[in-house]
Amino acid sequence: MIVNRRTMMLGAGGMAALAAVPFGAHAARAGRISSIGLQLYTVRELFAADPVATLEKVAKVGYREVEFGGGGYDTMDHRLLRSTMDRLGLKCPSLHIGYDALLDKFDACVAMAKTLGATTVVLPYMVDKHRNAQAWDAALVNINRFGKQLKAAGLGFAYHNHDFEFTVRPEGVSLFDRLVKACDPELVKIELDLYWAIHAGQDPKALIRSLPGRIYSYHVKDMRPDRSMTSVGSGTIDFAGIFKLNAIADAQHFYVENDEAPAPYIPDITKSFETLRALRF
Repeated sequence: MIVNRRTMMLGAGGMAALAAVPFGAHAARAGRISSIGLQLYTVRELFAADPVATLEKVAKVGYREVEFGGGGYDTMDHRLLRSTMDRLGLKCPSLHIGYDALLDKFDACVAMAKTLGATTVVLPYMVDKHRNAQAWDAALVNINRFGKQLKAAGLGFAYHNHDFEFTVRPEGVSLFDRLVKACDPELVKIELDLYWAIHAGQDPKALIRSLPGRIYSYHVKDMRPDRSMTSVGSGTIDFAGIFKLNAIADAQHFYVENDEAPAPYIPDITKSFETLRALRF
């Protein structure tokens, strides 16, 4: 290891901790993304029609990580999906599982995650009925419990934001701030969707600084001047500037996602992949 001012200040214990960090994390901190992922919700129509062929196309673009979400993946043959990923050199670090499924079918959710090779479960969305102070606070009790149960099962847990968590502010406190305050940071990480945070008027750099070590991953999609979604590199978001703060965030995964990617989808995810592959920060 190269000894510099930072490692000297860390001391022996800090040096050992750094040595234990996977190579990919070092690469990200050094200013390049070592492994670019795709949230499969981006290609959900293709995936629902032919999951194997879709994974083959995703791997051909160059992606080495995928995050399952949408496309009916939860009812598919998970062993087939796993064997396909193994054949293609794809990993599934995390997957999206809904609140009701975690509440009602927890054991099945754990089994599905482990079959697909995931090490983290992400809660992707909360519907309207939860978006008031009383219902949200009640849900946060369950969210903390999910984190505890998943940890006992050998899995991590994270919450994925949209814009409403920032814009809905019962009693003057945003739902996001309530979540951050109420949830145990060792049990509930954040999958920070940068587009939706910016769409809600948040300063992404200030947000990252407020969440040191708590960001599990980023969802990366760009924003046009009219605030609509677009592929990475086709909009106005300064991803290089944002990712310079990853030593604070300690995010391990960078997932391309475009909820509104136009058919035939592959050119859109290719543009995003190539932009992130060339990015330096």
